[in-house]
Amino acid sequence: MIHEIYDLLGTTVTITGFVVVMMLFIEYLNVATRGRWSKNLLRSGFSQIVTASLLGLIPGCLGGFAAVSLFTHRMISFGALIAAMIASSGDEAFVMFALFPEKALMIQGILLVIALAAGVLTDRFLKNYRPLVTESHPFELHHQDDNPGRNLWENIKFHLSKNFSNLSFNRFLLMAGLLLFIFSLLSGWGGHEEEASGSLGFLREDSFNLLFAILSIGALLIIAVAEEHFLEDHLWNHIIRKHFLRIFLWTLAALIFIRVIGVFVDAESWIGQNQLSVLLIAVLLGIIPESGPHLIFVTLFAEGSLPLSILLASSIVQDGHSGLPLLAETKQGFLLVKTINLTIGLAIGLSGYFLGY
Repeated sequence: MIHEIYDLLGTTVTITGFVVVMMLFIEYLNVATRGRWSKNLLRSGFSQIVTASLLGLIPGCLGGFAAVSLFTHRMISFGALIAAMIASSGDEAFVMFALFPEKALMIQGILLVIALAAGVLTDRFLKNYRPLVTESHPFELHHQDDNPGRNLWENIKFHLSKNFSNLSFNRFLLMAGLLLFIFSLLSGWGGHEEEASGSLGFLREDSFNLLFAILSIGALLIIAVAEEHFLEDHLWNHIIRKHFLRIFLWTLAALIFIRVIGVFVDAESWIGQNQLSVLLIAVLLGIIPESGPHLIFVTLFAEGSLPLSILLASSIVQDGHSGLPLLAETKQGFLLVKTINLTIGLAIGLSGYFLGY
């Protein structure tokens, strides 16, 4: 029993740590470029749909938030918004890349094709649709994000000297946590078990633990040189306070659920016999503008118990937190987006069911 708990916690920590590290890199990219990656795009027509789709593919909520902000500013069409919401899988995309990176790339490619087609068709039939929106709220960027006029090495030395001469508690805590995470990866916490099953077993391989450790060292360097306001506003208040605990608990809950169900039920066989019911549950849960509940489908797929068609349907309908600002701005627009995406998700899921995927 203790061994099972140790194993579950190790896997959960590895997944959550990877997600947080990747979130940090994306957050830092947005700040370092002052959001230009989300704005340097918009011509008209198909280029908007392509850009919005690529924004949606960015793991996490930033790309989806950017698309919603651009739509509420009337900078992209409704079809482009649909494309972004289809392509977006929220925080679940991070977990997919942690659990099955090669298949995650394939899923992202399929979502991109579906998003482009859906965007083009939506603009053809709803070209002039503009729901009433309230005042929009774009990405949060601050004037402190501007870099001083130094070269890269001088900039690094300047920030290291400033940050460590007056080390804040949050910076110390974050660096200590990352160092412990790197140590746990290199020491093999999370398993190296012979009986590891399914795609989750790869988390116990030295090569992936080493890759995660290298990425974590990069994140450690970012924390060491980052401005205090980035550490507080972007990393601590956004990633740690809003995402870390929720991702950890939802991941742990999903893993526990699958382990417990596995004791009493052959999940793969049951899902195979009730695939239509599972598909319906997946797309209905996708309406919820929240990352977390959908992790159960990601984990089931990683274990080999869920067909690709259901995971695709879930990914099409759900968009993590990206739907929250849209819901705040226009409830009519949110409902129409979810209706269109649910219809497409069901169509893809049913197609996969009849084709045997």
